Amino acid sequence: MILIIDDDSAVRSSLSFMLKRAGYVAQTVPGPREAMDVVRAEAPSLILMDMNFTLSTTGEEGLTLLKQVKVFRPDVPVILMTAWGSIQLAVQGMQAGAFDFITKPWNNAALLQRIETALDLAAVPKDAPEEQSETLNRSHIIGKSQGLMEVLNTVARIARTNASVLITGESGTGKELIAEAIHINSQRVKQPFVKVNLGGISQSLFESEMFGHKKGAFTDATTDRIGRFELANKGTIFLDEIGDLDPSCQVKLLRVLQDQTFEVLGDSRPRKTDIRVVSATNADLRKMVSERTFREDLFYRINLITVKLPSLRERREDIPLLARHFADRQAEVNGLPRTEFSADALNFLSRLPYPGNIRELKNLVERTILVSGKPTLDASDFDAQYLRHDEPAKASDSSSLAGMTLDEIERQTILQALDRHKGNLSQVAMTLGISRVALYRRLEKFNITVNEK
Repeated sequence: MILIIDDDSAVRSSLSFMLKRAGYVAQTVPGPREAMDVVRAEAPSLILMDMNFTLSTTGEEGLTLLKQVKVFRPDVPVILMTAWGSIQLAVQGMQAGAFDFITKPWNNAALLQRIETALDLAAVPKDAPEEQSETLNRSHIIGKSQGLMEVLNTVARIARTNASVLITGESGTGKELIAEAIHINSQRVKQPFVKVNLGGISQSLFESEMFGHKKGAFTDATTDRIGRFELANKGTIFLDEIGDLDPSCQVKLLRVLQDQTFEVLGDSRPRKTDIRVVSATNADLRKMVSERTFREDLFYRINLITVKLPSLRERREDIPLLARHFADRQAEVNGLPRTEFSADALNFLSRLPYPGNIRELKNLVERTILVSGKPTLDASDFDAQYLRHDEPAKASDSSSLAGMTLDEIERQTILQALDRHKGNLSQVAMTLGISRVALYRRLEKFNITVNEK
């Protein structure tokens, strides 16, 4: 049973009719007192709750009711309903334990999808995660460390739902591979998987790139262009580096994710899109929210489920497996004989600090194979290539990193890259495997001043 709580009889009737047509059993009540009578008597499958009752518009009644419901039924998902101009109320509700929020007037298809997602996630068994991950299509994800297995167990549990997923982790940890794994293990596997690097899209091109444009919509629009949201319809859209998104673009993105509708530039007719959203960032979005550089309502919209990828330093037992995988791929691509590793070589690789994570390991293995040309590589072969390309970083091996925080390691790595490339920010960003926008943010974060060359 889905419980609808709203003091507007028209809203109750509309929602009840929509839910019954979709095959759900609905029960409606006009206010908090009647709602608590129902909640005390039985556990609804889901609750749709307005934030305001009587003549109040502060949302206090809704927040109080939400907290009371969570006391009696902590596991029942609650979807809040509020006006677009009162989204901050919904954000407060999310902080108090709500599952999701919608704005009035709502889009029926989007609301039904959120209800289905909430019910699907509530029904996902939380026991025997190992059995679930055994059937997961891992694609090119290599490793068996505990940290990685915990990530894959989460993916196995949530992949078949439509829940939005936020993947966090340092640059080079394989966030795109996890996004692909979510898609190929979902019910949308036969539909498009569209990747968008938001760090590489300027504010002026955001709408054209994401929503498309009609010929003549602006000076350089010589032909029609299909936007990424339209390309991803029925499938999954992967929003990489979402932490780099300009605040004005964040508002435009939020509206699409909220209503699942968008407008092509030069065409005022709204278009619907049915997409599953997977985002990724190496930024601390919670900190950005507190600093008001990232919208809190967008933050809650994209991270229904959060997946945090461990750094390579936290899964060192996977380094030999990854090295073997990269070597075999290199041999296959270039038609080379299989390369072997000595025990000393694998021990050497397993001790490196890897500020660039898996991407850095991949580059080191491939470079060493191509340069040495030897059938069996030992530690000296990798040491030579590591010294040649990462000499400043060599000084910060595991012994000198002792006692340093992750921020201190990151700051030192950036300073070394700046010194190595003589302040060329494009080269520094490329070496670190991040966008220039992300590099600028880190320079500001660590108070690093540089005269760009």
